[in-house]
Amino acid sequence: MRVTDTLFIDESELEERHIRASGPGGQHVNKASTAIQLRFDAMNSPALPDVVKSRLRRLAGSRMTKDGVIVIEAGNARSQERNRQDARDRLAQLIERATHAPKPRKKTRPSISSVRKRKAAKAQQGRKKALRQAPKVED
Repeated sequence: MRVTDTLFIDESELEERHIRASGPGGQHVNKASTAIQLRFDAMNSPALPDVVKSRLRRLAGSRMTKDGVIVIEAGNARSQERNRQDARDRLAQLIERATHAPKPRKKTRPSISSVRKRKAAKAQQGRKKALRQAPKVED
């Protein structure tokens, strides 16, 4: 399976199981196993670099088991072939997203004028609230 121009996953690393699907299909859905459960052992895959594996663990979330196996279920379509292709496409998209390194965050500071405006607005708000208070009575 081709993920990117440089990343290929061997078909032997993918395991497909046919399961019963819910959803469209009428009575046929109760008789045929049209949904697909695609399993891919990402943590033990020789095709993936270590940095991609670590990003994939974070991106996959609950779709990844403790052992590092990604489980994707596809059962929206009525045909088994369309569900198989949907599951493979979703796995490829997930791995492709993991190949991109996140952009490093640059620290920013507020401009001097924005700090001055914020402090002036706070002072104005304080004066407004001070005028609402009852005058202090001296003894």
